[in-house]
Amino acid sequence: MLHSQSPIEVPLVSCCPTANGLRQCKLEEADCEGPKQASAQITLREETMDASDDSVPPAKKNGRTSLLDSGEDFEVLDEDDIDDDPPPLEDAGGGKGKNTDESEKKNTDPDPLGPVEEWLDVLGNDQLKKKVLEAGEGRDSRPQKGQNVKINLKTYLKDGTLVEEQTDLSFTLGDGDVIQALDLTVQLMEMREKALIQTGALYAYGVRGSIEPEVPSNAELSLEVELLEVTDAPDLELLAPAEKIALASHKRERGNVHYQRGDYAFAVNSYSIALQITESSSKVDISPEEENELMDVKVKCLNNMAASQLKLDHYDAALKSCVSALEHQPDNIKALFRMGKVLALQGEYTEAIQTLRKALKLEPSNKTIHAELSKLVKKNSEQRGAEQAMYKKMLGNPTSSSGNTQKHRAKSSWGLSWKWLFGATAVAIGGVALSVVIAARN
Repeated sequence: MLHSQSPIEVPLVSCCPTANGLRQCKLEEADCEGPKQASAQITLREETMDASDDSVPPAKKNGRTSLLDSGEDFEVLDEDDIDDDPPPLEDAGGGKGKNTDESEKKNTDPDPLGPVEEWLDVLGNDQLKKKVLEAGEGRDSRPQKGQNVKINLKTYLKDGTLVEEQTDLSFTLGDGDVIQALDLTVQLMEMREKALIQTGALYAYGVRGSIEPEVPSNAELSLEVELLEVTDAPDLELLAPAEKIALASHKRERGNVHYQRGDYAFAVNSYSIALQITESSSKVDISPEEENELMDVKVKCLNNMAASQLKLDHYDAALKSCVSALEHQPDNIKALFRMGKVLALQGEYTEAIQTLRKALKLEPSNKTIHAELSKLVKKNSEQRGAEQAMYKKMLGNPTSSSGNTQKHRAKSSWGLSWKWLFGATAVAIGGVALSVVIAARN
């Protein structure tokens, strides 16, 4: 144990070469010895160091494991061979390093659309795909269903032929104002985004194609779309009557387009939207003329909806639409005609004939009503004849049975009459004979 008052003497250290090429460092008064003594002194020095400092683990110094003690082969590299820049990572999801925190923060919210050059399969059936050409202003700028949007649109055939180019095209998302491919994909676009859309005929113009624009049957299309503007739909209660009439008429006309193309479900959807516009309350003054015009649009929508529902075999819904139309206009011929058809399809022939006769009375020269009424009367008579035959078969031919019964009764009555007459004659003859005998005896 060293006292604080004693001076500390630092002995000089001398190093001697050993047999294995290393050098052994010892106190200056020691002479260089052989390899065995050198290793023994190094071991003694390590034991002394371990005993004096318990905080340092064996074979460790400054927190690093001695490579000499690990028993592993290693190679010391020259400084010129060390590359300060590591190679690029192939998989960023692996280990962690000093600078991984910042990169992890950047990758926590990846773009859902992926890289710009990748296609997005919108419906998962490879029939409707979208690719971003120029990124927009972020997810928060995407339009919602029911909002009004304005786009620039270029329509191409699969071979690159330009079909149509429209600027500032406005429509309401989800209302069926445009082809289904646009209705579905614009909802996934961001403000100011430019996108390329590829669609099959199923979500474009289908088997029928289109006359305006000119699109052949079963045509695949490429659409270049730029989203320019997104606004909320107008408040119907605050909408001017003329604007409300125009909006309802536009939706009804779009329904007519769907009906002519055979898309009856989409037609019903457009007519329903038009009806909601006509039936909405208003906080704006409306003139009687405007109110009548709005009612006329409503009845047209109900009539057209009934026609679409008939095509879909939704007879109850079609009958309800006809009844609603007749509540507003009892003498509406189209509503009466379609109501008669619905009743006939439901098997209510008597009511159907009465309804069609009322329509024919209002418009006697209508050949369509004449033809339908004639066909219905014939069908009704045939059905009544079939019902009578069925009843006879069920009751065992009651007509012939009653006739036989009457004949049997008549025959029986004639038999009884002859027997009574013969008996009466015999009694009379017997009486005469008895009178003759009595007279002879007298």
